[in-house]
Amino acid sequence: MSRILRASLALVTVTALVACSASEDPDGATAEESRSPRTDEPMPEVPAGLEDVYGQSLSWEDCGNGFDCTDVTVPLDWEEPDGETISLAVKRRAAGADEPVGSLLINPGGPGGSGVQLVEAAPLMFSADLLDGYDVVGFDPRGVGASTPVDCVSDPELDEMRSEDFDTSTEEGMAAFTAAADELAAACEENSGELLPYVDTVSAARDLDVLRHVLEEPRLDYLGYSYGTHLGAVYAELFPENVGRMVLDGALDPSLSSDEIVLGQAAGFERAIRAYAEDCLAGGGCPLSGDVDTAVGQVRDLLELASHTPLETGTDRKLTAPLMFSGIIMPLYDDAYWMLLTSALDAAMNQQDGSQLLFLADLAAEREEDGTYLTNSNEANIAINCIDYPVEGGPKEWREQAAELEKISPTFGPALAYGDVTCAAWPHEPRVERAPVSAAGAEPIVVIGTTGDPATPYPWSEQLAEQLESGVLVTYEGEGHTAYGRADDCVTDAVDGFLLEGTVPEDGLVC
Repeated sequence: MSRILRASLALVTVTALVACSASEDPDGATAEESRSPRTDEPMPEVPAGLEDVYGQSLSWEDCGNGFDCTDVTVPLDWEEPDGETISLAVKRRAAGADEPVGSLLINPGGPGGSGVQLVEAAPLMFSADLLDGYDVVGFDPRGVGASTPVDCVSDPELDEMRSEDFDTSTEEGMAAFTAAADELAAACEENSGELLPYVDTVSAARDLDVLRHVLEEPRLDYLGYSYGTHLGAVYAELFPENVGRMVLDGALDPSLSSDEIVLGQAAGFERAIRAYAEDCLAGGGCPLSGDVDTAVGQVRDLLELASHTPLETGTDRKLTAPLMFSGIIMPLYDDAYWMLLTSALDAAMNQQDGSQLLFLADLAAEREEDGTYLTNSNEANIAINCIDYPVEGGPKEWREQAAELEKISPTFGPALAYGDVTCAAWPHEPRVERAPVSAAGAEPIVVIGTTGDPATPYPWSEQLAEQLESGVLVTYEGEGHTAYGRADDCVTDAVDGFLLEGTVPEDGLVC
């Protein structure tokens, strides 16, 4: 993807809900009784002055295929809870058991990922036991998807931004890139300016506590992937006494700066492309040749070729270098997709056909064949990151970091550079500082790290587990991003035992 839309600070029908303090809405519809066996536990005290926000009564509506949907209303600005409001889309898949453990809230990451979409895919990702034991509840965080969304550009404009390449090694190229960043920031401000200052993770974590309360859960049971681990960790820091059974898979260390994140990811993806190349060379039908260094060099040469001569795709769109970069990165998130990368590279290298890599790039960006985008994840990703991470340095420091990125990752470093240019143009300043979390007093929090994770490198999970006062580290020795739902039975059993039975895994468990 283009530098301007990179996700390296890393991939519905609803009903209205009226704020009120009673258990009935104005139309007389009564919220169903809690399905959680924890109803004998006292509900945490509602924060003073937020009685109307927390006192909402859910009115679920059947939204097809076995799901129920609703909306939840939260303040736009948590510092002015009686001011303007926004809505959060919520979608639930009911548990198979008559007496489930309770509600499990889930977040797929991003930032900008849709929990509403994730709950629809729950049968493909979660164990049958987990689906039987929990009401699985997906939600779109503020600014995302079917909730009150960030909106910046049209779909055709997003196509152009994703494909546009800039030669940032030249003054002219950098000026063009900076101008594009300015145009994007201006478009976001024009179309979503009122929302942009308030899509930060701290505000989203406060929303999460409202969701816990209106679901009538005394504590939050939560499964978050990738950026979802950051959201969960921030929640635990804000509301440690409300933490229930929390699993953070593919952890993002909340104390890291944007520079530290992009440097870690550059190293992670370079390691991943080498692991892929080694596997490809050992199998049949691999378009790469020679040793691993030579094979990765061939991928690098292909990216360089696309920067000068974009590949044909059989459509009116050509595969530019940023789109090729995205198409190569996407399968590195899961080694089950490596065969797709092999086929796509074979078509590109031996037939000058970029169609398969374009398909993978579009899959990562949630672009449909007709040119529409399923969600606003690309725009939300930028908006959330730019309000969460302070810009560091200026042009001189950015060029120094670009050189370091290329040294760490000759394959992907150049495409990951200059992310601060986008956020430097942003019309609103970050609302928080980067800092460690401890969540002092929280129940045990399980952190899962995958040793070969390219997007959230394993040391970040170690660091988060160490920061959390009650952190418990589970390690999955394997490739790809995150573990639960795609790793072995060891991970599944550890997570299911914790969420369903409250059995805390052994700290340091290796699967």
